[in-house]
Order: sequence, then structure tokens, then C-alpha cells
Amino acid sequence: MPELAVTVIIVSDEIAGGRDENRAGPVAVELLAEHGVAAEVVVVPDEVEAIAEAVRAAAARGSRVVMTCGGTGIGPGDVTVDAVAPLLGYQVPGIAEEIRRRGAAHVASALVSREVAGVIAYDPPVFVLTAPGSRGGVRDAVSVVGPLLAHIVSQLDGAGHY
Repeated sequence: MPELAVTVIIVSDEIAGGRDENRAGPVAVELLAEHGVAAEVVVVPDEVEAIAEAVRAAAARGSRVVMTCGGTGIGPGDVTVDAVAPLLGYQVPGIAEEIRRRGAAHVASALVSREVAGVIAYDPPVFVLTAPGSRGGVRDAVSVVGPLLAHIVSQLDGAGHY
């Protein structure tokens, strides 16, 4: 795979405010590296506009894949999906479904998560995945999307199916 720009956006008021340690980001970076991808990590608070702006900024810097970590639950502060979904031109539901399936095999509460995956129709298009903020959720997300990164980007660039 040619050099692929990937951004991991950690969504957490506590981490952004320096009150907690970023545990999920290093896991995401390590696991993405196993798929030959070096990822940049950005931390933002749990705020709709901050999250949306971080996704837009990642795309403007050339990221073809953006993975958010955190804010996918059903609590009042879980706003990542609300920030990202309106940016998507279309969703790729199988990715999120498989992440939840794998997570639920270990922790039933994985089913109470609202991950979305989809494409922002920029030029070039950007694949975005909203992943859980837990280390296990990040592992599940990268185990699903990691092996597909080359295929996803080639599809975005108009390649045929293989």
C-alpha cells in the first residue's frame, strides 16, 4: 500500500483537559502500524463542533482515513456520531456492524454503541469510522478495518472490486 495518511481523533473532555491519560490512542497507533500505517493522533473535547472540525482538518491535511475514538455510546455526552454522521455522504454499515458483533462476543455492552462508518465526498474522498473509546473497542475496530484499508482507499479512488 502506498503511504496512507490516517488520523486518529481521541474524543474526551478528560484527556483534552489533561485530567486523564490517553490510553486508546497509543493502542490505535500500534495496531494500525501492524497494517503498515502510521497514524497521527489528535485529541479533542466531547463537543460536536470540535469533533467535526477535527475531521475536516484531518481531511484538509490529506488524511484518507479518519478514525475517531470515544463518544459512541448512548449517554448525553456521547456526541461523536452526532458530529460525524452529517459529514458523511453515505454510510458503510457493515463495518460498524462487525465491530459491534466482535465486541459483543466479549462484552455485551458493545451492542449499546452507535459506531458509524462512511465516506465524506471530498476530493479525494475520506473514509471515516467512529470507534469506541475503550482499548478493547479500538482493538475491535482496527481488527475489522485494518485489513481492509488498502481495499477501502482503492475503492474510493475508483478501482474495481476484487
